[in-house]
Amino acid sequence: MLPLTQERPALAGQQEHDQSGHDNEVHEQEVSLLRQISTHEDTFDDEGEGIGSDSESILLFQNQEDTKSTTYLVLLTLSMCGLQVAWAVELSSISPFLLELGLSKSLLAFVWIAGPLSGTLVQPYVGIRSDDCRYKRGRRRPFMIGGALATIGSLMLLSWTREIVRGVFAIFGSDKRSPVVVTSCKIWAVALVYVLDFAINVVQAGIRAFIVDCAPTHQQESANAIAGIITGIGGIIGYLFGEIDLSKALSFLGHTQFQSLCAVASIVMAATVVGSCAAIQEPDPRTFGPPSYNQGGVLAFFKSVFASIRGLPTQVKRVCMVQIFAWIGWFPFLFYITTYVGYLHANPEFTAHPGMSEDEINDVFEIGTRHGAFALLVYSITSLVASVVLPIIVVPTYDEPEKSMKTRMRNGSTASFGQHDDHSPVSNTKTSSSSSARLNRNRCSQSFSAIKWQIPGLTLRRAWLISHVMFAILMWLTLFVSSTSGATLLIALVGIPWALTNWAPFALIAAEISKRDAVRRGLRAPLSTDEGRLMSHTRADEPAEQAGIVLGIHNVAVSAPQVISTLISSIVFMMLQKPRGESGDESVGWVLRFGGLSALAAAWWTRKIAEGHEER
Repeated sequence: MLPLTQERPALAGQQEHDQSGHDNEVHEQEVSLLRQISTHEDTFDDEGEGIGSDSESILLFQNQEDTKSTTYLVLLTLSMCGLQVAWAVELSSISPFLLELGLSKSLLAFVWIAGPLSGTLVQPYVGIRSDDCRYKRGRRRPFMIGGALATIGSLMLLSWTREIVRGVFAIFGSDKRSPVVVTSCKIWAVALVYVLDFAINVVQAGIRAFIVDCAPTHQQESANAIAGIITGIGGIIGYLFGEIDLSKALSFLGHTQFQSLCAVASIVMAATVVGSCAAIQEPDPRTFGPPSYNQGGVLAFFKSVFASIRGLPTQVKRVCMVQIFAWIGWFPFLFYITTYVGYLHANPEFTAHPGMSEDEINDVFEIGTRHGAFALLVYSITSLVASVVLPIIVVPTYDEPEKSMKTRMRNGSTASFGQHDDHSPVSNTKTSSSSSARLNRNRCSQSFSAIKWQIPGLTLRRAWLISHVMFAILMWLTLFVSSTSGATLLIALVGIPWALTNWAPFALIAAEISKRDAVRRGLRAPLSTDEGRLMSHTRADEPAEQAGIVLGIHNVAVSAPQVISTLISSIVFMMLQKPRGESGDESVGWVLRFGGLSALAAAWWTRKIAEGHEER
């Protein structure tokens, strides 16, 4: 195969005798555009073959903005199901398992720092590494598959902690109940929880960037909406399997409920990650140019992260500011809402029967916890329904680009699309006809959908803003809730803002990254603003312009506030909580209401986010 620089002029020369002067001029502009798309066309792989010489890899860039089918988007986001099942197992089952091993509640709080810590450190690092990966099958696949294998391994090793540790010490004749064996079980389990959190974050970083890379700009909202639906399905699957006695139904997977649950989560994750990776073709990252990351160790990593934060697009910075305040509010709800429902059930019991024994108190809270678990099931179902309905009624931020679009390139030339001649090497009549037919069908479908379902003016940004206000109102309505049934209704309604939390920020950031990449490649016209004109001159290999590091920084904006929220919640508990078994404890309610105030700050920052047709 010839390199692009040799192949294209020869092909262009072959057409000179058959085309008019105008067609030749258009063709030369397209060839120039393709050279700019493959900025390192003289780069060769290990076998000496020109990476940019294959016309299919070049057309992949050109077709990047073509409308994808719903089946494609479902397969693209399928791995979110396995990821969510793993999260559900961790959040619902690991705390009871650790307590069963004899870990104290104070040490349990130390264990759960692993979540925010791994989200703050791992995702930016994985983002940079995946951005700079040049594996020919795709730059996100190695991290998705590697992270999935690490997650599966840590889940299985964690669930068999007793058997593994006791088996090792049995070789040396130690009794399984001896203090050294019991302590070793705790250390082994805590270490694996940290490994699990780090591994899950690797998978999540890879999947989110995978979605951004493979979905066109005008379908980023749809792709992330489908990801939200699949996430909701994964959460319900994880919850329902937790309610089934798997130790009897699936006894071949393990001796205990936790072992069987971890095995099911591992199977679902393996199936979904492999399914997405096998069905979706990533662009060949070897055409992206050399890696931008300086291999200088930890110091170079942090320098790169801080430089990327400073260089973030304005839209992404605003979304991150919203997330900082939003997650100060969401963290107390996600971690303490079951406790809140438990106290609503327990307070009347403590008032009617003062001086209960410790066992009686535990029995009361066990019933209250079941009420809380049922409320979360209803909340999960509401969130799933909202994830299906909201994308139908929300007006899309971006439209599909016109095929005859003209884009001003860096060198000042104008590249045209949709005007290929019949003999051009980058033209395919059959493909163009089918693409045009799909475009017409898609526009008709979108027009019908817009007339019948979409609410005029309800953009994604406005829907997200409303969700923050709704969450704040619901948190302050806890002042008037005195029964578990009322709390269940309130928690179910929180599923609506939660659905937008899982959709809006990822869709807005993904659309911004994809849009900027499409403008640089000449696949979409820049906005007629200073930032829009600057966008077309930005280099694609700058760290702040790549999906991996941008989504990693966004996850820092999600994870770091959880630490702040934990500290504030601890102060509130110290000031307001009452002794266990005493009625009238309102401390959890005030923690939730503080989260509602933070949500109002998030709503104010959401006002600053630009719509798709404007730059602010």
